[in-house]
Amino acid sequence: MTAEEKVKAEAVGANFDRTMFLHVRERTRKVINDIAASIHPGMIEEDAVAMAKDQLRAAEMLRGWHGLHVRFGTNTLKNFGQPSEPGVALRDNDIFFIDIGPVWQKWEGDGGDTFVVGNDPEMLGAQRDVRDLFSRARAKWLTEGLSGMALYDFAAAEAQAMGWELNLDMSGHRLADFPHAVLHKGALAEAPFTPSPELWVLEIQIRHPDRPFSAFYEDLLLTDQAA
Repeated sequence: MTAEEKVKAEAVGANFDRTMFLHVRERTRKVINDIAASIHPGMIEEDAVAMAKDQLRAAEMLRGWHGLHVRFGTNTLKNFGQPSEPGVALRDNDIFFIDIGPVWQKWEGDGGDTFVVGNDPEMLGAQRDVRDLFSRARAKWLTEGLSGMALYDFAAAEAQAMGWELNLDMSGHRLADFPHAVLHKGALAEAPFTPSPELWVLEIQIRHPDRPFSAFYEDLLLTDQAA
């Protein structure tokens, strides 16, 4: 890929504003945690989705550039865009993740995180390791300037070494002032160049090799990554 092609892949729109873009990221991370704090064992997944919409509406972020996903238990194995099996209730020892892509004013947010209720050690391990794998991949990008393709090759190998399977269908993407799709639609995992900070979302989904659950984490690639 030429330098000109990279510039085209990383183009932003007329409304791009770094300060506001990072502000929307902070709002997105906050509302994810607010939603998670309202989820409890016995809740049906559909009710959690409705509650999440209320939380996003209260934050003036209900409008989204992609659908809202709250996945419980076995539904955490679903890929992006796949419908959940209906009527799944969160158990006393269980795992769930939240994936939102809200728009606030002119700017897109995107974030996802995994949460565990109870004390299942493998689920707690998945929650810990998916965040750790994100951090490892980000550090590799930051220190070695990996391309998007190399970044996901690294993440897949690291996941295997940690005892998990990386879902390569969750492959990262651009983010920008709304809508980013008119600027670039390609996956981060297909980018043959080093992705620039503040423009690309790194998605990590790890599956248990034997049990029916996964963990998910996504965030912007930043040089200074706050929790």
